[in-house]
Amino acid sequence: MDAADGPTPLTSLAFRRATVDDHARVVAAIPDWWGLPGTESLWRLLPRLFFQHFADTSTIVDDPRAIDGLAAFLIGFRSQSSPDAAYIHFVGVRPDLRGHGLARILYERFFDEMRASGCRRVDAITGPGNRRSQEFHRAMGFTTTGDTEIDGVLAWRDYDGPGEHRVAFTRPI
Repeated sequence: MDAADGPTPLTSLAFRRATVDDHARVVAAIPDWWGLPGTESLWRLLPRLFFQHFADTSTIVDDPRAIDGLAAFLIGFRSQSSPDAAYIHFVGVRPDLRGHGLARILYERFFDEMRASGCRRVDAITGPGNRRSQEFHRAMGFTTTGDTEIDGVLAWRDYDGPGEHRVAFTRPI
């Protein structure tokens, strides 16, 4: 979109820290926003505790034009066991806002904050079938690790339990 075409869809968005009150809105959005087979219960991987204990490192993006007000979110934290590492646990961008750089902005903000807190790398995971996530992470400079090929991609077999394979990403910051 050219500047002559008017404001981008990101113009009216507001970035802020997550709160416990955001939990219900975020988990309600996950099935629709992901739209992948088998993601109906994906919200279970994002319990309320993330909004209670990692609010200071997680971001909510509000959109006053949206019915529920939610445009995007990033839930991440600094590792307690490896203080030089941070982890991005869940990220979502409302489908109509994709392709405008909002996820990149969320990631870059997180990288800056984690770098300032002493982290030297950021990790993340996704499922072998989530090609959109894999492409995004590669474009953001992440590399993958794994112990086998699953669905044509390098992944860790049974990473989150039997049959719960994951593609693991890491990126120096």
